[in-house]
Amino acid sequence: MEEDNRKVGKSVVDESMGDENFAELLEQSFVKPEHLEAGQRVRAQIIKIGSESIFLDIGGKSEGYLDRKELLDAEGSLTVKEGDTIEAYFLTSRNNDQIFTTKIGGGEAGRAHLDEAWRSGIPVEGIVEKEIKGGFEIKIAGGARGFCPFSQMGLHRVGNPADLVGQRLPFKITEFGERGRNIILSHRALLEEERRRQKESFREILQEGMTVKGTITSIRNFGAFVDIGGLEGLIPISEIGWGRVDDINEFLTVGQEVDIVALKLDWDKDRFSFSQKGAMPDPWENVEARYPEGSRHMGKVARLTNFGAFVTLENGVDGLLHISKLGAGKKIKHPGEVLAQGQDMEVKIESLDTKSKRIALAVSRSGAEDEEEDETEDLQRYTKTAPRSMGTLGDALKAKQVEKRKKNK
Repeated sequence: MEEDNRKVGKSVVDESMGDENFAELLEQSFVKPEHLEAGQRVRAQIIKIGSESIFLDIGGKSEGYLDRKELLDAEGSLTVKEGDTIEAYFLTSRNNDQIFTTKIGGGEAGRAHLDEAWRSGIPVEGIVEKEIKGGFEIKIAGGARGFCPFSQMGLHRVGNPADLVGQRLPFKITEFGERGRNIILSHRALLEEERRRQKESFREILQEGMTVKGTITSIRNFGAFVDIGGLEGLIPISEIGWGRVDDINEFLTVGQEVDIVALKLDWDKDRFSFSQKGAMPDPWENVEARYPEGSRHMGKVARLTNFGAFVTLENGVDGLLHISKLGAGKKIKHPGEVLAQGQDMEVKIESLDTKSKRIALAVSRSGAEDEEEDETEDLQRYTKTAPRSMGTLGDALKAKQVEKRKKNK
C-alpha cells in the first residue's frame, strides 16, 4: 500500500514539474566543456603535480595540464605547490587533453608553436645570446633566433648590455615573418602587461596617505623615480627629506629600498607621487623642548638672502638670523659681508612659532658683551622702559660743564 502511495506521489510530482522544468533539470545534468581559444589566458588551480606534468582545474569537469619544467626555478626547484592558483595560456587540444603553457620553451615542440604564439600573444622563453647592432640576438624554441631591440629589453634604458648576455627571459613575438626566419621580440611588452595588471590590483587597495615600500629605479635633478611592485611614481626633490636637498645622489641610490607615503594618485593620467620625508619622523615635533627661547645652539649657515641668513639647527629645522642682528652694531647691506654659506656658528633662540614652523635667531655673544646684553634686558624688564642713550662725547662734556657751574654758584 505504501509502495503504491509512493508511486502515486511521484507521479503527481512529475506531472506538476511540467515538461519545461524537466528539460531544465536534464540540461543541468550535463556540464558543457568551456570552449577555449588558442592563446586565451585562464586562472587555474593546481590539483596534482606529477613527475613530468602539472594538472590544472580549469572549471567544471574540465582539466588541463602543462609541462612541469615551466615552473622550476634556476636551481631546478618547484615554485608552486598543489592548491596554488596560476595564470596560464591555452595552447591546444591533443587526444581530448587540453594543453596549457605559461610560456613556450625550447625544443622542436616549442618551435612548432611559434606561429601560434605570435598570433595569440603567448610568451616564448629565450636566451640572450649576444649583443648585435641595435639590440640583442635571442635564441628561442628549436634553435630559432629572434631579434630584440635595446628599447624592448626593459621598462628603462639598458645600462650595461653585457650584463644581459646569457640571461633566460620571457619575450613576446611582435613580428613573425618569412615562416619564422624573421622574428622580432619584446621583453618590455610583457613587463608592461604585468604592470597594467598590478596597477589594477593597486587601484583597489592603494590610497593617498598610505605608507608602502618601494625601490629607487632612476634619479633625476627634479626627483627620484620609485617602483612599489609594478607601479612607478616620482618622489619630488622637495619630498626626499625634511632638510634642504641640493644633490639627490647624496641621499638616494638606484636599487635602494625606501619607505614612502602615497601623496597623489592620478589613475587616469597614470601619474603617482610619493613622499619619503612623510614616512620619517617630523623634526618639528616637540621642537620647543629642544630649542627653548633663550637657549644657545651650534648651527650651520644653510643659505644667505637679502634679508638675512638661514641657519640649520638640525636636519629639517632651520632658523632665520635677520640681517638687523648681524654686523655687531654696524649696518650691512648683505649677510654675505659677515657670514659665509656652510659656516658653523653659535646662535641664540629669540622666539619660536611651532604652528608656522619658524624660529627667530640672534647671534650668540660671549664674555662681557653677553653679560652686558643680559643686564640691559634685566633693566628693561625692571623699569619697563628702554634705557636712555649714553649720547656723544660732546654731550658728556657739556653735561660736566653744567654740573660744574651749579657747584660754583
